[in-house]
Amino acid sequence: MNGYLLFILSVLLFGHLLDLTAALLNLRRLSPELPAEFVGVFDDAQYARSQAYTRATTRFGLIQSTVSLALTVAFIVAGGFNYVDLAARSFGFSSIPTGLLFTGMLALLSNIAGLPFSVYSTFVIEQRFGFNTTTVATFILDGLKALLLAVVLGGPLLAAILWFFETSGSAAWIYCWIAAVAFVLVVQFLAPVVIMPLFNKFTPLAEGELKAAITGYAERQRFAIQGIYTMDGSKRSTRANAFFTGFGRFRRIVFFDTLTDKLAASEIVAVLAHEMGHYKLKHIPMMMALSILQMGLLFFILSLFLGNQGLFAAFGMEHVSVYASLVFFGFLYSPISTLLAIGFNAFSRRNEYQADSYAAQTLESDGGGESLISGLKKLSVSNLSNLTPHPLQVALNYSHPPVLARIAALRRLLPSASAAGN
Repeated sequence: MNGYLLFILSVLLFGHLLDLTAALLNLRRLSPELPAEFVGVFDDAQYARSQAYTRATTRFGLIQSTVSLALTVAFIVAGGFNYVDLAARSFGFSSIPTGLLFTGMLALLSNIAGLPFSVYSTFVIEQRFGFNTTTVATFILDGLKALLLAVVLGGPLLAAILWFFETSGSAAWIYCWIAAVAFVLVVQFLAPVVIMPLFNKFTPLAEGELKAAITGYAERQRFAIQGIYTMDGSKRSTRANAFFTGFGRFRRIVFFDTLTDKLAASEIVAVLAHEMGHYKLKHIPMMMALSILQMGLLFFILSLFLGNQGLFAAFGMEHVSVYASLVFFGFLYSPISTLLAIGFNAFSRRNEYQADSYAAQTLESDGGGESLISGLKKLSVSNLSNLTPHPLQVALNYSHPPVLARIAALRRLLPSASAAGN
């Protein structure tokens, strides 16, 4: 058997077994006993429902990943990539348009294969547990808009990468890296004013207690913001969230309308203080810098495998091309990607603890630590969060610490804890 093919199939199988192991351990860790921290917050019925939701989503995820693995392996072994390549070449275009067609056809096939799972997740599982508010029309429009953005934004970037690799010799990976970084930065600026309004409506937060509290806190922290908005997140889900978008003086604070319905003003300010902590502690530029370095590593390693005959033989390809090299390299890069993701998740969880600490300290006189704890509890109940995830699941998939760990860390910062220590 081709060595590359054996490696790729082994990587796919190992990745699936790793996810399977983490998921099964996560299910075994579920316990009907409510953690003491949530006594009086979750009632018995709610807690049982949260565990039922974890079981349902985990089992569904395992079915989806198993089917995806089977389809991927069958597609590789049956020479599916070669058939798609021949179809793209049949139009007689030059290499770059052919590469765009090849990549687009693969993306379309992937989306078609994943569509039944997306529909079932949204309209069956999320509906059953009271989260889904998405209409069929919204679901279809979201898909069409995402497709349009992929063509309008992703197409030119992919074309530029193909052009650099075809014309720029050994330095091509550097030019691709620069192009990708420029693309990410431009999208960051476009997102709040062009991209996000395609999917949601943003409304300036009305004058009142909440806006006054937010504005006052931002001024005390000397944190410039362009505006405070609510977003109609309730048109798709009952889940609650908040985030910052934009850079510098163009920063905006955005709250899901579901968040303002579920949390008190002091709790929302505490959530805001947490998000502000990420900015003040330079987490955003640090994460971006790490992502940029990762992109550079990816393009450099990719440049070493362009046109590799053994790799193309593994996929049964009749023609060697730069555009197919990009796709096939993704399979080789998967183990590195997994290891980097574990590291990124660990770094992100560290940042979350620090942002929690920032919120508690800057709101100490207003009881910010307690407000953040109560807000986290309410959100956990509202989102039917799994309170006791297995450490392997956390390491692989959690960018935020488990809620009980966050609350325990916050409690150690409270004045009462300091007094007890003395």
